[in-house]
Amino acid sequence: MFAIIGIVMVLGAVAGGYMMEHGNFAVLFQPAELVIIFGASLGSMTLACPKDVLIGTFKSVGKILGGTLSSKVFYTDMLMMLSMLFMKIRREGLVTIEKDIEQPDQSNIFSGFLSNKAHGYLVVFICDTMRIFSTINIEAHEFENIMDADIEVFATDKGHAYHQITRQGDAMPGLGIVAAVLGVVLTMGKISEPPEVLGHSIGSALVGTFLGILMAYGFVGPIAQNLEYRAKEAEEALFVLKTALLAFVGGNPPQVALEAGRRAIPTHYRPTFQELEEAIKASKAKGG
Repeated sequence: MFAIIGIVMVLGAVAGGYMMEHGNFAVLFQPAELVIIFGASLGSMTLACPKDVLIGTFKSVGKILGGTLSSKVFYTDMLMMLSMLFMKIRREGLVTIEKDIEQPDQSNIFSGFLSNKAHGYLVVFICDTMRIFSTINIEAHEFENIMDADIEVFATDKGHAYHQITRQGDAMPGLGIVAAVLGVVLTMGKISEPPEVLGHSIGSALVGTFLGILMAYGFVGPIAQNLEYRAKEAEEALFVLKTALLAFVGGNPPQVALEAGRRAIPTHYRPTFQELEEAIKASKAKGG
């Protein structure tokens, strides 16, 4: 929603200012300039990226119009899911969660959280981690190293999209200049034409520079920053899980492990101790 508002504000401000100066929008419509700038940008991106990174980047850009992952409700639900997992292990033993971690979509613990497909990678992180905990006897610091490695790989993969879009944004002004120079080259072929013809031709050439700069700083750069925030947001959620899981594996009671996870949540999304406690009690009252 906010991405759409931002797009409308950028276009509105630029078009509104142009209208205030009685500009002619017909002059700005230069299909050839668009082909040069966007075609060259897409080609250079294809040249620079492996196939998987290219596809992943396009998919990531498509997600900026959707909502964000983080919210107080999201983190509360995540901690409630961990509470169910920890309590089951504490009451019934570690071996009883084998079916839950092998088939999380059929588990009472994970199925509700998995109703949102965007949460899938978080459940995979939990299940992979608990699978190791339930089958291998390792030290806590080694357990932490395994989770850190997983989070680092995830962050690197997520970072490809915004790094690539940032590079494309940096290249846009240059491609706009390429379009403008080609327009000037064409204008030089009309040097014997009347001034009004030359003026229109030069104006059309300058549209390339205008479009390149507008796209770089008005759209492509902000899109890259949006993707970076989303990647950091997902990484923060994994860090919360890591903190809670590490506390539980270290021998702490479920309540202490949940509190460790709650404290790792960014402050603007963090439920209070009372809010989390009430949510867990309500879930238990419903048979969750």
